[in-house]
Amino acid sequence: MADQINTLEELSAVAGVETVAEEAVVREPVRDELGRSYATGKRKDAVARVWIKPGSGKVTVNGKDQDVYFARPVLQLILRQPFQVAGVEGEFDVVATVKGGGLTGQAGAVKHGISKALQLYDPSLRPALKAAGFLTRDSRVVERKKYGKRKARRSFQFSKR
Repeated sequence: MADQINTLEELSAVAGVETVAEEAVVREPVRDELGRSYATGKRKDAVARVWIKPGSGKVTVNGKDQDVYFARPVLQLILRQPFQVAGVEGEFDVVATVKGGGLTGQAGAVKHGISKALQLYDPSLRPALKAAGFLTRDSRVVERKKYGKRKARRSFQFSKR
């Protein structure tokens, strides 16, 4: 049993292969010539194009202030979540254009876009946003209606007589 190889180093020495140490991925900030970061966010049928840049915390959606476009406080809360989790509330201005879906889906798309743009602007914010689940696209969409059914799964009412 003296010929037994115990470690990876011994194996590589016998095989004549050099071991390569795994390097941690170092992410670089991605910004354009104006100092902005861009990302696309999606939710249901809504698609949001989001630009962020350092500023006073102003959020503009489709040319309107967020309080006008997303009138419900719950939707405004959804937009603030990425900044709160990352701890950078009021430090970035957001310009977003959003198409498709309803207001809730659009708010979710803008939230997803803000999260992705934040981690591109400052890669050190990625762990907090990833842990909160904001970088993952919520893939749930409306199920299609099937023939012979009233909705996607709901059947027509059964009548015994």
